[in-house]
Amino acid sequence: MSRKLPLCEGETARTACARGLLRTGVEEKTGEVLPAAVLAERVGWAVDLVSGMAADLLGTHWNTTDVDVLASGEDAGGRRLPSNAWMALRRLGWTVGPGGGVRVNDRIVRMAQETAGRTLRSSKWRADLTAAVIATWPADPAKRTPQEWDAVREAAPGGRSLPSSVITSRTRQIAAFVNKHGRMPVDGFEVEAAPRAARMLPLSACDGQEATIERADDPGRALLRVQLPSRPDPRSYADWTWVACPIMLPPTIPASAVLHLPTLRLHQGKVRADLAYTHAVPKTRRSGHTVALGVDWGLNTLLSAEAARLHEDGTITAIGSAGRGLPPARPRDSSTVGNPVARHYVWYGIT
Repeated sequence: MSRKLPLCEGETARTACARGLLRTGVEEKTGEVLPAAVLAERVGWAVDLVSGMAADLLGTHWNTTDVDVLASGEDAGGRRLPSNAWMALRRLGWTVGPGGGVRVNDRIVRMAQETAGRTLRSSKWRADLTAAVIATWPADPAKRTPQEWDAVREAAPGGRSLPSSVITSRTRQIAAFVNKHGRMPVDGFEVEAAPRAARMLPLSACDGQEATIERADDPGRALLRVQLPSRPDPRSYADWTWVACPIMLPPTIPASAVLHLPTLRLHQGKVRADLAYTHAVPKTRRSGHTVALGVDWGLNTLLSAEAARLHEDGTITAIGSAGRGLPPARPRDSSTVGNPVARHYVWYGIT
C-alpha cells in the first residue's frame, strides 16, 4: 500500500487521528483465533517490555545535561538530530535492552526509545520554568511583589504570556521541597522524579518487520499485522509470532485516506488503537469564503458562536441551530451591520 497521498490542484494533505478497537486476532502461523482477552494479554506482555525499557532510559537520562543535549537538536559532532525521538536517542548513543535473558527484536527497542525520547523532550520546558523560578526566588514565596513577578516572567520561557497560576504552582512545588530538605533544589529534575513510562506501543517507530497495516476490500475495514510475544518473558525469536487483527475503521476516516501504523493502548482489558491517517483537504484561501464561523463575546454569555452562509445577493443566514449561548438561529442580512451586537462578530472563513 502506497503511503504517498495523491493530491489534486488546490488540495493539501492533513493528518488526523481516530480511535479504533482490536476485538480479535488470528495467529498467522497456526490459524488460531485469539479472543479479545487473549489478544489483550499478549499486547500487554509487549507493553510491559516496552515500558520497562523506556523506564530504564528515563531513569538514566532524567537530568539537566542530557535533556539539554536532546533539546539542542545537535549531537556532539554538530550534526542535526533526527526528528524521530528513537533515531535521535540512537544518534546520541542512548541505548537500552531487556534484562533477565529476555529476547526482543530491534523494533521493540525502537518503541521504548521513542516513548522515552518524547517524554524527555517534553520535560525541557518544565525544567526551564523551574530554573527560572529558582533563580528569581521571592522573599515571600506565598506572595510576590510586582517587581518579583516581573523578574520571574522575564526569566521564564514565554513568561510574559504565562498564566500566573502556572508560576504559582511551580513555586509551591519548590517550597515543598525546601520545607522537606531544608535547601533549595539544584534544578527541576531534583524537584520532580522521573515520570512513569507510558504504557503503549507506538508502532509508528517500527517498519514492516514488526507491524503493517493495509486496507481490506471493504473501505471501512483494515488489517493490522503485528508481532507479539507468546509468553511474558520471550527467550528467543521463536517466542514472537505474527498476529493479524481486523479493524473496523471509524466513519470519520475517508475511504481515500492513507493509513499509518497506530499506537496501541490497553484500557479496561481492551486493546485500543489510535489510528493516524492522512487525507486530502482544500487549501486554505485568504478570501472568497461563503461559509464562516461567527464568534461574539455576547451579552449574557462570555462567548457565543454560530456558522453562517453568505449568499449571492449579499444576505447572511445562520446554518442549522445556534452555537452554545446563542438564541435560536434566525436569518441575518446586511442590516445587521448597524446592530451593536452583530458588529462585534469576528468571521473565520471555512469554505
